[in-house]
Amino acid sequence: MAHHKQALKRQRQNEKRRARNQSLKSRMKTAVKKAVAAAESGDDKAKVAAFRKAESEIRRVAQKGAIPKKRASRKVSRLARRVLSA
Repeated sequence: MAHHKQALKRQRQNEKRRARNQSLKSRMKTAVKKAVAAAESGDDKAKVAAFRKAESEIRRVAQKGAIPKKRASRKVSRLARRVLSA
């Protein structure tokens, strides 16, 4: 347990960041799952719309710093291959 003023502040900041990052990552995972489900459904318009939404969400999470930008690019690339090939 932190005792110094600065350490207590750091602890508060880290808790806020952790909660924000968890929320962002959860939204990203949901968007990816929806895109994969849409790809498997076979509806072309829904598939493309869901992929665009997921890509946007992934890049937003990377922009906010919750995941590294290279990981975001890798996720988008793999998702694109999976969705567009289905």
